[in-house]
Parts: sequence; structure tokens; C-alpha cells
Amino acid sequence: MSTLVDKHNSKQLKQRTERNERGMSKAEGWRRRGPLLPALLFTILVTQLPFLFTIWYSMRSWNLLRPEGDIFVGLSNYLAIFADSTFRGAAFNSILITLGCVFAAMLLGTGFALLLDRSFRGRGLARTLFITPFLIMPVAGATLWSVSMLSPSFGLVNWLLGLVGIPAVEWTSSYPVLSILIALVWQWTPFMMLLVLAGLQAQPKDVLEAAQMDGANWGKTFISVTLPQLRRYIELGVLLGAIYVVNTFDQIYLMTAGGPGTASANLPFYIYQRAFLGFDIGQAAAMGVIVVIATIIIATFALRLIFRSFETED
Repeated sequence: MSTLVDKHNSKQLKQRTERNERGMSKAEGWRRRGPLLPALLFTILVTQLPFLFTIWYSMRSWNLLRPEGDIFVGLSNYLAIFADSTFRGAAFNSILITLGCVFAAMLLGTGFALLLDRSFRGRGLARTLFITPFLIMPVAGATLWSVSMLSPSFGLVNWLLGLVGIPAVEWTSSYPVLSILIALVWQWTPFMMLLVLAGLQAQPKDVLEAAQMDGANWGKTFISVTLPQLRRYIELGVLLGAIYVVNTFDQIYLMTAGGPGTASANLPFYIYQRAFLGFDIGQAAAMGVIVVIATIIIATFALRLIFRSFETED
């Protein structure tokens, strides 16, 4: 009988101990999270609450020119948006500009990183000069390309073309999307170069020496050794670049104003047109919700791929 009582008491003692440990672990967790709560509350206030208001506005037929027509319409704004050919064109331009800029900037950035990873006289100065475009404000960069480089009257590009007998081209009018892509690639190539250069410098040198001793040339070494090492850096650059480039506004506003017509307008610029030029707050809010949701979905899949590559590497 005493053995059963002892077992029962020991079981109760073990349960009390486990409860106390769980309570202590929870208290310790809240003690560690406590200093982060103000930042979390601030983030919720400045990001999530405006987004909830945007969702509410997207379900109303609210035009500032007709304030008496502010009524709840449910999902009608979303249906009208997907039936809008201009919205589909702006979405296509957003995809085209984002993919084109990220791909070209990553390709050029990788090439420049491979060049700057080598030792030569003046390498520090060369790195500083290559980084400079990324440090220039987007407004200044867009003005530089539209006025000093691509202007049909006194732009440097047309001057160089004139040296070989090619007539001047009105770049921003005839090739608006290409003009925007050139300015964006010029701005984002240094960012991609820095990420790839960091990956190159983090690469173990003994692995490269072993590949050379095995008789592998530069091409085989790059494909079999260097490129797998750079995978996580390239994926991170593509993710960050896509998130920022898809929100491009300055270059489009200053270089082409979305024109001719809406030929070069992307989603952020078209949202600006509907909200601040067309005063249609309801449909502009619906477009903003769609862009945010699409960005979150793409970023989530991209982050999973990046984390999976880190886990595989580990």
C-alpha cells in the first residue's frame, strides 16, 4: 500500500514540477519578448491598420468628385479592375520591368563582381565608382537619364549614335519601357554586384586551389564550384531586387509619365493615376490590395526557396 502511495506522490510531484517548468519557460519567453512588444505594436499600427482601411475602401464606390456616391459595393471594384484592359497592361509592364531589370542587373552584377574580385591596382577606387549609381537618389538618376543621356536634342546616347551616322532617337517616346529598364538596370547593377562580390569573397580558397590542381579550367571551376556557392546570394539579390523594382514609381513618373498614353505605366503608377488624377479611391484601393497580396505570395515562395537552400547547405 505504501508503495502505491509513494508512486502516486512521485507522479504528482513530477506533474507539479513539469507545470512549474512550463510556467517558468513561458515567463522567460515573455520576459524576452517584452522589450520587442512596443516595436511590434508600432509595426501593427503603421502597417496593418492602414492595410485594413485600404481593404475597407476597396469595397466602397468612393470617388472624390462624387462624395454623395460613397456606398458599399462589396467585390464590384475587384471585378471591374480585372475587366480593365489598362490594368492588365500595367500588370504586364510591372512583370516585364521587374523581370527584365532583375535579370539584366544580376547578369551584369555577376560579371562586374568577378572582375572586381581579382587583385589589381586601383581596385578600391573601381569598386567605389561601380557602387556610385546605387547611392544616387532615384529622382536624380531618372533625371540624369532622361535629360543628359536619352534626350533627343542633346543627350549623350544620341550624340554617340550621330558619330556613326545613326539619326537621333526619341527614346522615352519611341521606346519608353526600354528607357525605364536602362535607368533601372544602371541603378540596381551595383546592388547585385555587392551581393555577388560578398559571396565570392566568402568562398573557401582551398576549394578553388583543389579544383585547379585537379586540372579544371576557369569555366568548369565557375560552373561546378563558384556558382553553387553563389546560389544563396543570387537568390537573395533576386528576391530583394524584385520586391523593390516592382514598386518603381520615380523613373516612370519623371521619364515617361506612364506614356505614351499608358504604354509604360506599371501598377504603382496606374494606382497613382486612378487615386490622384481620377480621384477614384475605391478602385485605387482595390488595386493596392491586389498588388500587396501578389507581392506577399511571391515573396513567401521566394523566402521558402532561400531558407531551403540554407538548410540544405547546412
